[in-house]
Amino acid sequence: MLYSYPDCLHKWQSDYQIKKQISAGNLYQLEKGVYSDIPDVSTLAIIAFKYPKAIITLDSAFYYHGLTDVIPDEFHLATDKHAIYIKDSRVHQYYILSDLLNIGVTTIERRDATIRIYDKERMLIELLRFKNKFPFDYYKEIIGNYRNLIYDLDIERIQDYAETFPRSKMISDALEMEVF
Repeated sequence: MLYSYPDCLHKWQSDYQIKKQISAGNLYQLEKGVYSDIPDVSTLAIIAFKYPKAIITLDSAFYYHGLTDVIPDEFHLATDKHAIYIKDSRVHQYYILSDLLNIGVTTIERRDATIRIYDKERMLIELLRFKNKFPFDYYKEIIGNYRNLIYDLDIERIQDYAETFPRSKMISDALEMEVF
């Protein structure tokens, strides 16, 4: 289980007691402000804990959904347009309009982390919206994987999402030509 410094203060009452727990091996400081009762915690779990309102998107989401085997160098997180800048070299932050931010958000379990991530249907829309920002081979790999699991996707949800986003006509046309 992960704890913030205030959580530790609440549980052990003082900084001295927290340090005593760390010395005794009952508590581990993973990084500044992040503590755990187990020594081995994944970076994904730490990122999810530190940024609970952020949503895994783009390259990271494609990887966690099994749409590519390319492991991203950074965690790609979507935050509200008005969110503060995340000063973490492990994170690439994307600012999303408030009315679009929570469309398609779901949670999944990965090893020791519960993460907020966009569902596969939303990620298909994102793939088509940002098609020109991806290397061609990477795009083709992911679009090919979407074609292979087209019967597992909620087509109605994809169409609803497409209508919600800017440039909906372009997204709908791309869906028809490249996926369906």
